[in-house]
Amino acid sequence: MRRLMIRASQWSAMALIAAVPLTIAGPAAAQDPTFFDNQRGVFSFATGLEQSLPAVVQVTTLAQSSGPSSGDSEPRQISSGSGVIVDAAQGIIVTNNHVVEGGGKFTVDLFDGRLFDATLVGTDKATDLAVLKIEATGLAQVEVTDSESLRTGDLAFAVGYPLGLDQTLTMGVISGLGRSGMGDRIEDYIQTDAAVNSGNSGGPLLDSRGRLIGINTSILSGGGGGNDGIAFAVPTRIMLYVANQLRETGEVKRGKTGAILGSLNATRARSFGLRIVRGAVVEDVAPGSSAEAAGLKRGDILTRIHDRAISNAGTVNATIGVAAPGTELAVVYLRDGVEARTTLTVEDSTTKDVAVGAEVLIGRGASVRAGSDGLVVFAVEGGSSAANAGLMAGDVIRSVEGRRVSSLSALGQALGGEGRRRLSVERGEETPTITLD
Repeated sequence: MRRLMIRASQWSAMALIAAVPLTIAGPAAAQDPTFFDNQRGVFSFATGLEQSLPAVVQVTTLAQSSGPSSGDSEPRQISSGSGVIVDAAQGIIVTNNHVVEGGGKFTVDLFDGRLFDATLVGTDKATDLAVLKIEATGLAQVEVTDSESLRTGDLAFAVGYPLGLDQTLTMGVISGLGRSGMGDRIEDYIQTDAAVNSGNSGGPLLDSRGRLIGINTSILSGGGGGNDGIAFAVPTRIMLYVANQLRETGEVKRGKTGAILGSLNATRARSFGLRIVRGAVVEDVAPGSSAEAAGLKRGDILTRIHDRAISNAGTVNATIGVAAPGTELAVVYLRDGVEARTTLTVEDSTTKDVAVGAEVLIGRGASVRAGSDGLVVFAVEGGSSAANAGLMAGDVIRSVEGRRVSSLSALGQALGGEGRRRLSVERGEETPTITLD
């Protein structure tokens, strides 16, 4: 059965019934109100969770109708999801980018039945996050905790408005951490088996004390599109960085190091003579970059960064992407099978718009390698102008602004500077034109 990554707002209904036995030591558990309600004599997590439920909202995205009916000017609903209030005083709500994408108007339904129009503060496609703002009093806000403290096996609760229902809470466990490699976005997901369905997108993932640990964003599903018990959430470590930048400037500026990375897999591991299949391969290093200063070279295999194990290139991109310029990141890598250590300094992403290495170019979010067939795109950064324009891995770039390019240096000169660039590419038997902002 083919497995697909499907956004939460696109899922179809599927019943999920799970019994989760709890074994709690008698006297100690009976005295802890987090787990045992002495008055009712039942195990319950309601005490911690009920404090956060009023902060979970329903988000409806509307756009102007283009139909010929008499109601042409009336907004029509194009999507619906969930969100969570993280700052009650300012009316700040975090949700998913794909919940608000394409919208011209947004409304927020509160837990207490009130309805408000919302203003879109900013969006970030690379992390699938968005920030909304409402003008309201008497709001509740969720307590945010550090997602770095999570452990596989911790209980987790998903809250939202799935399948047209009112606010719904489901329970599961953290079934994995640091998940990535499922797309072109900045990925470092929390994996859980808490039931999540259409309408849960943008809603909170809470711990057993009701504290926010992540924002539900997608599931891994079989061909039927239902909930197979594998859902993913953006951790608060990334959410806080993105939300703060969107609130401050309306956009997210990411750091970089000049290392152009690919993911290690079984095939590449065999070619390197390695007995590991997790890591990030240095494809090339931009001249004058901090990666070059750190001594990294093409073919090095990164295995740890900032004391975190590296699953693939997504792990590195997620760590660098939420680090402020000037941050020093300790790196462990393999070179010819021998382990070594160095320190990468995060650079401002605006220092260079195009970096050309000996065999690889990176510019406007596209990583390009010179091959026998020409200039081949082998990676596209999520949320970049290349990704937004529809450039894809495997595309062969033939010309820029009508002028043929046959070398990395020529492509670098053509892409450098400000303004739009029209690229003619080969994609199988097609020759689409890609316009990069």
